Amino acid sequence: MKTFFNFILFLAFSLCANAAETIEPGALWLDNEGVHINAHGGGVLYHKGRYYWYGEHKSERTSNALVGVMCYSSKNLTDWKNEGAVLKVSSERGSDIEKGCIIERPKVIYNKKTKKFVMWFHLELKGKGYAAARAGVAVSDSPTGPFTFIRSGRINPGKLPFNMTDEQKAEMQLLNIDDYKEWWTPRWYKAIDKGLFVKRDLNGGQMSRDMTLYVDDDGKAYHIYSSEDNLTLHIAELTDDFLSHTGKYARLAPAGHNEAPAIFKKDGKYWLIASGCTGWDPNEARMFSADNIYGPWQKHPNPCVGPNANLTLGGQSTYILPVQGKKDAFIFMADIWRPKHPIDARYIWLPIQFREDGMPYVEWLEKWSPKDVWIK
Repeated sequence: MKTFFNFILFLAFSLCANAAETIEPGALWLDNEGVHINAHGGGVLYHKGRYYWYGEHKSERTSNALVGVMCYSSKNLTDWKNEGAVLKVSSERGSDIEKGCIIERPKVIYNKKTKKFVMWFHLELKGKGYAAARAGVAVSDSPTGPFTFIRSGRINPGKLPFNMTDEQKAEMQLLNIDDYKEWWTPRWYKAIDKGLFVKRDLNGGQMSRDMTLYVDDDGKAYHIYSSEDNLTLHIAELTDDFLSHTGKYARLAPAGHNEAPAIFKKDGKYWLIASGCTGWDPNEARMFSADNIYGPWQKHPNPCVGPNANLTLGGQSTYILPVQGKKDAFIFMADIWRPKHPIDARYIWLPIQFREDGMPYVEWLEKWSPKDVWIK
C-alpha cells in the first residue's frame, strides 16, 4: 500500500512538473511571484547555466518607460524568477533616460574580453515622440545588473554604408531632399533606395529604432536596427568592447519598410525575420537570408504557418533564441501588443523548424515543451 501511495505521489508530481515545463503562446506567463512577466520587446542571454530574459517594463495605461528594463532568469525556459529592474529610468530632469522616456527592444550580450554585460536599446527622449530615433547603451558587471547608462545618440555620423559602391555614393550626392517633399510615391521610393535619407542624416548620424544584437562565431558583435525612418534595416559592427560602433555598416532591403529584426545562423547561413511597419497591429512577417552578414540578402516568403500566418500568428518578432545543448534548435520570440492595456501584452514563443530544403518555418502550436524540441 505504501509503495502504491508513493507511486501515485510520484505520478502526480511528474504530471505537475511536465505541465509547468510547457510553453503556451499567448497565455498569461507567470513568474515565481505569480505575476505576469513584464519583459516586452525583449531578448534572452544565456550565461553560466541560466537564461536571462530582458525586456521593456510596461504599465497599465502607457508604454512609456516609468520603471525601466526588467530581467527574469530561468534554467529551463519555463520557470522564471523576477530579477527586478536592471536598468532603471532616471528621476533627473533632462536625463536621456528620464522617467517617461521611451525605451524599446533592449538586448544584452556578454563580452568575453572585458567580462562586461552590454545592453543596447532603442531610445526616444521624453516628450519628443519618436523624433530622436537614438540607440542607448548601458553596461554591468552582472547579468542581473544594475546596468549603468553610458550614453545615447544616432549611429555612425559621417559614415557611408559599407555596401554602397562609389558609383552609388556619387549618385546619392546628387539627391536633394527638397526635391522629394511628397512621400510614398514611386519616385520617392526610388530616391530612398538610392540613399536620400542616408544623405539627410549623414552628419548627425543614422536613425535607430527597432533593434537586435548578434554575436557571431568569431566574437564580433553587430547592432541591427531599423533606420531611415523605418524604411531600411542597417547592420552595424560594434567595437571590440561592444560599447560603440566601428563605422562599418551595411543597408538591408533599402526602402523595404522593415522593423522588428530577429536573426540566427544555421550551417553558415544567416537568417533574419522582420515585420512590416503597421504600428501596434500585426502584419505579415518577412524573411531574408545571406551567406555574409553584410549581404547580399535574399528575400523569402513569410515563414509563418498556421492560424493568422499572414499576421505573424498575431504577434511581432523580437528575438530568435538559440537553445543551449541542442544542435540547430532556435526559438522564435514575438510580442502580442495590447496598446490599450500595455502591461497585459502577451508573448509568442515557438520552435523554428526546417523543411527538407533547409528553409525555416514557424508553425503555431497551442502548447509545447522545450524538452521535446525539435518537433519534426
